[in-house]
Amino acid sequence: MGVKNLGGFAVAATILAAAGCGNTSSGRILSPEELGIDMSTADRCDWLVPSRCMLPLPNDFYTVADPDSPTGRRVDFPREAMPANSKGIHVDPAEWNRNDGFSPGSAVLVHFPGVDAVASGVAPIEHIGRHADPGAPVVEIDAETGERHPIWVEIDSNAKTDDERTLIVRQAKNLVPGRRYVVAFRRLVDRAGRTFEPSPGFAIYRDGVRTSDARLEARRAHMDDLFSTLERAGVARGDLQLAFDFTVASDEGLTGRLRHMRDDAFAALGDAVPAFKVDRVREPYNDTVWRRVEGTFEIPLYMTGDGVPGSSMAYGSDGLPARQAKPFVAPFRCVIPPSAASGGAGPVSPTRTVVYGHGLLGDFGELGSDLVESMVGRFNMTYCGTNWIGMADEDIGNAVNILGDVSTFGTLADRLQQGLLNNLFLARLMKDPRGFASDPAFRLGDVPVIGGEVYYDGNSQGAILGGAFLAISQDVTRGVLGEAGMNYSLLLQRSVDWDDYKLILEPAYPDTFDQLLVIGLIQMLWDRGETNGWAHRIGENDPLPGSPPKKVLLLGAVGDHQVSEYALQVEARTIGASGHFPAAAPERLQGEDKGWGIPAIGSYPFDGSAWFLFDTRSPLSPLVNLPPREGHDPHDDTPNIPIAQDLKDAFLRSDGLVTDVCGRGPCVGEPQPD
Repeated sequence: MGVKNLGGFAVAATILAAAGCGNTSSGRILSPEELGIDMSTADRCDWLVPSRCMLPLPNDFYTVADPDSPTGRRVDFPREAMPANSKGIHVDPAEWNRNDGFSPGSAVLVHFPGVDAVASGVAPIEHIGRHADPGAPVVEIDAETGERHPIWVEIDSNAKTDDERTLIVRQAKNLVPGRRYVVAFRRLVDRAGRTFEPSPGFAIYRDGVRTSDARLEARRAHMDDLFSTLERAGVARGDLQLAFDFTVASDEGLTGRLRHMRDDAFAALGDAVPAFKVDRVREPYNDTVWRRVEGTFEIPLYMTGDGVPGSSMAYGSDGLPARQAKPFVAPFRCVIPPSAASGGAGPVSPTRTVVYGHGLLGDFGELGSDLVESMVGRFNMTYCGTNWIGMADEDIGNAVNILGDVSTFGTLADRLQQGLLNNLFLARLMKDPRGFASDPAFRLGDVPVIGGEVYYDGNSQGAILGGAFLAISQDVTRGVLGEAGMNYSLLLQRSVDWDDYKLILEPAYPDTFDQLLVIGLIQMLWDRGETNGWAHRIGENDPLPGSPPKKVLLLGAVGDHQVSEYALQVEARTIGASGHFPAAAPERLQGEDKGWGIPAIGSYPFDGSAWFLFDTRSPLSPLVNLPPREGHDPHDDTPNIPIAQDLKDAFLRSDGLVTDVCGRGPCVGEPQPD
């Protein structure tokens, strides 16, 4: 069987000789040129994968020591290495270089031109358990514990040719913040069955070949440490085709900005409630909503200017978000059920009160949708919402600009954090009797129609962002995340919603590798405002400082065209949710793709966080990084299925429990009209 070199370079015979004799038979230390190692871009590109600058990624090659950061590292991307758009403008790494590590949901990107994933025997998405096989060709090792981390491996299906396809290692469960991980590849083969040889830049470390280049030698001790870590985990050095390590961002790096904003804003609020004003009351509104209330409320502002789309975080001299003199004014809408009026004779009881999170680039107008109004009318619930700024309809223009120059993506992530703070203030207004309940709009005579515990219900984007809201909230301890998932670097290419935005990205970044790289890079900033950066802190066992434990109900759909069910399963594993099984009928399973690594709910009623899939018979999702397109899109089915609503009703209570609405079988329902 022949051999093929990683990156298209021939492995020089001098390397093989040096490996066998300590250096070469003459004892001469070789130069990079003699060894076939191109060091002309070594100031910005890692020589381990010479075929693609910025690979492998994530990679501590692109960090520097920083004794003042929680991880001891700091990201240090050179601008010249970052992707350039069609105008030749490289992404400005300034905002990325604030990070003390990489995303806990990082997609690990490497390049083995023409690799055959099936013949190589990698763990695919439908058989994640194979990652633990003793001879698994791709492994990811926690450097602190020596344990393997669960992964699956796929090849980029969006590339134009097989040789251009990037090999992607996905996290089946999010990585532990602040930890360092070692990724190793061995015995991978191409489509002709030929085993890849390591690149010359990796072979010198694996085989102990000394060089005359100080830059190469400065890395040797670190690489030897990686090999030792791998050997302790049962991965032999001599088998390796590639190995590298990276550091995951710390809790402080992921959540510290918003935690500071929360603590500072509520400290400034003191014993008061946020200022608010009711502008409009419509009563009666319709058959399922008795009264609709609209107005505005004030929140401390931590953005530049007025905090409009395109604004950035305002940092103080201490490097933390700084409260501005002028507050941010946000709109709100609440819908109150007919049961609150009790036929005009007085309320039966205060309604349950729910913060609502709207869908992709929408607004609080979604409170008028059937899926919300049915919950309001059926279950005596008052829903209130505001716009999830950063990813609301008013941010569409900024999102379009970002797709043309990703340098400005930090503005979206910054507004998301302000938007999360806005929702925290909204929840306080809903919970505190001196808030909304004190206004005539939320009273029937002298009696308030809202009060007590506040819950959360978010759908689609409202679920993707809602996990971060639950993690940071001090007033909400129970939430439903429907049509849910996390980690946009996993979600985007698996969503039909990406089609429209990709049409804007492609002209700016026409190379499919750059597109994949851009998606991975922006996740490092997105983590600050979406569930992926917070999931490890959502559950009951390890809440954030200053936040109570949470219980979460995760709901998804088999074959969802917009939010991948696979991303939801990663979320369930990360937060420690238990699952309803069977998750789907046998003919609706592909390998072990639905529910691997999620413990089954032992008995009902269940008191804890839970994961459910609902099946309305749509075609199954592809097993590659492409969206489902065939047949009916079940994305909006789940929140409209009566038994799913019953499940939410039983859960969103102070003594709420997870009930078996599916009768010990798969959860099925009728599709909603397209």
